[in-house]
Amino acid sequence: MQLIGIDWAFILGFFVIALGIGVAVSKSSGRSESDFFLGGRSMPWWLLGFSMVATTFSTDTPNFVTDVVRQQGVAGNWNWWAFLLTGMLTVFVYARLWRRSGVTTDVEFYAIRYSGKAAGFLRVFRACYLGIAYNVLIMAMVSVAAIKIGAVMLGTTPWQTLGLAMVVTVVFSAMGGFKGVLFTDFLLFIMAMVGAFAAAYYALGHESVGGIAGMVEKFQTTEALSGKLDIFPDPGNVELFYGVFAICLAVQWWAAYYPGAEPGGGGYLVQRMLAAKDEKHAVGATLFFNFAHYALRPWPWIIVALCSLLVFPELQDIKEAFPAIPDAKLKHDVAYSAMIMKTVPNGWLGLIMASLIAAYMSTISTHLNWGSCYIVHDLLPRVKPDATAKEKVWTGRISTVVLMIITAFVAMYLRSSKEAFDLVILVGAGTGLLFILRWFWWRINAWCEIVAMVVSFSLAIILKLEAVDALLVQVAGETMVGPARIIVGVSGTTVAWLITAFVTKPTDTTTLRDFCRLINPSGPGWKKIFAEAEAEGQAIAPSHEQDNLPMGILCTVLGSLAVYGVLFAAGEWLYGNTGHAVAFTVMAVVCSGALLKFWKR
Repeated sequence: MQLIGIDWAFILGFFVIALGIGVAVSKSSGRSESDFFLGGRSMPWWLLGFSMVATTFSTDTPNFVTDVVRQQGVAGNWNWWAFLLTGMLTVFVYARLWRRSGVTTDVEFYAIRYSGKAAGFLRVFRACYLGIAYNVLIMAMVSVAAIKIGAVMLGTTPWQTLGLAMVVTVVFSAMGGFKGVLFTDFLLFIMAMVGAFAAAYYALGHESVGGIAGMVEKFQTTEALSGKLDIFPDPGNVELFYGVFAICLAVQWWAAYYPGAEPGGGGYLVQRMLAAKDEKHAVGATLFFNFAHYALRPWPWIIVALCSLLVFPELQDIKEAFPAIPDAKLKHDVAYSAMIMKTVPNGWLGLIMASLIAAYMSTISTHLNWGSCYIVHDLLPRVKPDATAKEKVWTGRISTVVLMIITAFVAMYLRSSKEAFDLVILVGAGTGLLFILRWFWWRINAWCEIVAMVVSFSLAIILKLEAVDALLVQVAGETMVGPARIIVGVSGTTVAWLITAFVTKPTDTTTLRDFCRLINPSGPGWKKIFAEAEAEGQAIAPSHEQDNLPMGILCTVLGSLAVYGVLFAAGEWLYGNTGHAVAFTVMAVVCSGALLKFWKR
């Protein structure tokens, strides 16, 4: 299948619309730093929610899901499904806290929570770490997927693919700022979902698949594909059940830091919470995001991935069909775009190609705006404290271009989205619990975060060394598997920052009391601060009503069960398992009803 005139019309038409949006909002976005990075803090929940989910739907997402399903089956998606618990905790506990903090970036949090030179250093270091190093790695991961899609669908080289994507994305991101990103994301998400469902529909129509019923029958009767359809892994599959399902549900969701699923909230999700009109809009946006992200989007990608196992059973089958794919990039994730080119007719092919470009641009534009926000708000004042509003906006635009150029070079060295995902999880292992507790325990200070970042990063590097694997082979007869690395990383990092909390000087009293006055955090972790202030005749008068933490945790559980119910019910209905489908549907309805009842409290 080759792209023809109607396909190119869809693609070029999309580019024109995206650039038009950037031009249309460029004037209002350039008035101030707040307008350029937060849309004037006046955005509605639905627009922010669409933007959140569009950002996390990038070209690497269907590729990542395809890689997981082809190698581990549907149950392998617990790698990221478990993060729903983090997301719901953010909805019902942290969204309000972030919105009432009034900060511009999540690292500005350090200025209101910690004190001393350590707090200032942490803010600068974290801005560089997240805004530049970490941010570039994520964008490079997304760009690797774009390179593979370009090779399969357009026959372009890696530099040709990134060159085209960079120009359009950078132009509208630099011109439109945060508002441009939000309005474009609304269009991008709709396009991306239409494209995803169309890809699944045509994949099922391939003669090797035979529709949904034919696909299910083939997986149930073919020994080599046994268990691939399972939503919950068989306990007999030790690596999948314990290494993915158990470790992710028991540890990974709260212990690891990953963009879009940060424990306690963070990154570009916090940027959108801070841009909301008020706390209710911040909560509504985050709730919509978690429902759409985990319940609405996965199955079209999973269906395409399952079909690809019937059409392209081996990687060599893909290589023979698409020889332009570089050998270094030939991994299971490339099967998604291979299926599109193999099954989708012209017209729809152009629409789906445009939807994948839209997915790429949505994520990259968000990360560029987010990263440049750190540079302007948290780093520029250290270099030029008296920078004018115009200088800040132009610094943001220039840093957008520079970040994209760095990303292009890093992308050339990555091989697959799954490998990058595993690395990101390992690097952040052990920091998650700290990010959750720092809102609720006064004893956590800036040094805790510094130690946690240093230890987690160091352990990730050490655990990836070939020398360590060789030593383990000599001692234990085998290397350390991924889940074991995560447990070691989490344990070592958590112990290190907990010890730090008790042996270092705490945050000064004035800062802690100001934080309590601004946020009014709940839970026993702040009773000492409130009690001491009252005993000294300086009782803290909070600016907000204290949240009901137990009720927030209950809503987190109910919300998670409701979304999981929808996710699992959709799969069972597709498989034709009526009994299981009805049970999960009832679970979703009951938990949703209970959530609405308790949420009002």
